[in-house]
Amino acid sequence: MPAPSPLAIATQSVQRLVKEDSYYRKELAQQTERVKKLEEDLKAAPESADGNAAFMLKQEQKAVEETRAVFAPLHERIVEAVQRLEEQIAAAESESAAADEITKAKEALTLGRDIEPAAV
Repeated sequence: MPAPSPLAIATQSVQRLVKEDSYYRKELAQQTERVKKLEEDLKAAPESADGNAAFMLKQEQKAVEETRAVFAPLHERIVEAVQRLEEQIAAAESESAAADEITKAKEALTLGRDIEPAAV
């Protein structure tokens, strides 16, 4: 099997980073929901809550902040990967590369550009 072309590598890189972004967004939504539930439980019965509930809330809030911190460097990596992919598409079009490979690359490029950096 021949080695993947630079265009295919750049395409896969953007696709992987976009997928990673979507996983982190799902994880953040789940963590935020857990924090809300813990806060509601503490407000509903603060006197019946054991000392562990406050600790668990603090830990979940810390996890949310750590997940949010991932987005800035991840977005930078996506921007860099999109730039590399744009360069590879231009090179591939000038070299008359396979049309299906260029189509996949352009689809990945659209996905990479559609990522919103400040959505969190």
